[in-house]
Amino acid sequence: MFLYGCQTLLAMLILAPMQGLTEVLFRRVVSRCFPQVFDYAISPFISLTHGNLHDALKKIDDVLPENNEGCMPVVPQILGKEIEEFVALSNRLYECGFGEVNWNIGCPMRRVAGKHRGSGILPYPNEVLAVLDNVVPRMKPRLSVKMRLGYVHDDEIFKIIPVLNDYPLVNVTIHPRTGKQQYGGIVNLDRFGEVLPLIKHKVIYNGDIKTLADYERIHTRFPQVEDFMIGRGALQNPLLPATIKGHQVGVAECRHFIIELMEEVLRQSISQEAKVRKMKEYWCLVWHALPIGEQQARAVLRTADLAEVYASIISIVK
Repeated sequence: MFLYGCQTLLAMLILAPMQGLTEVLFRRVVSRCFPQVFDYAISPFISLTHGNLHDALKKIDDVLPENNEGCMPVVPQILGKEIEEFVALSNRLYECGFGEVNWNIGCPMRRVAGKHRGSGILPYPNEVLAVLDNVVPRMKPRLSVKMRLGYVHDDEIFKIIPVLNDYPLVNVTIHPRTGKQQYGGIVNLDRFGEVLPLIKHKVIYNGDIKTLADYERIHTRFPQVEDFMIGRGALQNPLLPATIKGHQVGVAECRHFIIELMEEVLRQSISQEAKVRKMKEYWCLVWHALPIGEQQARAVLRTADLAEVYASIISIVK
């Protein structure tokens, strides 16, 4: 059995939102296989549309308490700057039992950013101000923010910080890249260190924690940061969050997790084609945690038949 070393630095761990991946299906399996490892999750974003609250309300099933029994706690995330819809959706979520919602001003997708949404709003501090000024006084839950250093330039955040500091936010999560970088290049820890003392709210670090060494390095460099958000690293190495929390886990637990994840996909009320896509999406990430080669992992992707995809994955994992 391959064992990963224990970690003595305790931290609050938050599951990052990843559209199409960290929805309730995934959170349910993580909570079952690695209980109490993640303190909570931020949900994949619920997108607003001007004048169409109904569409947003149709997307809240992923976070509803009745659909999340046995799961880690979740904070719903909202994407958009449509003020009336933002207030109405936030207050509807409050009625469902949520005391906090998260505002996504970090999404790097071009089709999102091009509309001054997600990280695309960061070059426009007046637009950020307009949303906060009109939403915060009218919403019943408290608000947290997830953001990047900027969209085009990594110094855009300096004009956003004074705006954020004027509002009673729960916390601010920073992914130290620009939106233009997407997920390429390296995180700018120097810039993160510059902005950290300027923000009066609790700051959560997010970005490129893929190994225990990554976590230790960032935690040691920024000891004032107590909360860490992990997304892709938790899919490429499902054992990582447990390792950070000090649990001894190995490949056996990883194999069990992957099997549980694929079986959970099979139980979903979606088409066979959708199940195949979902299995392949997860497989493209989780296989990295196994002692197998890329050629063997890619063999799973050569068929579109659900039974064959599932059987191929199970045969490799077992």
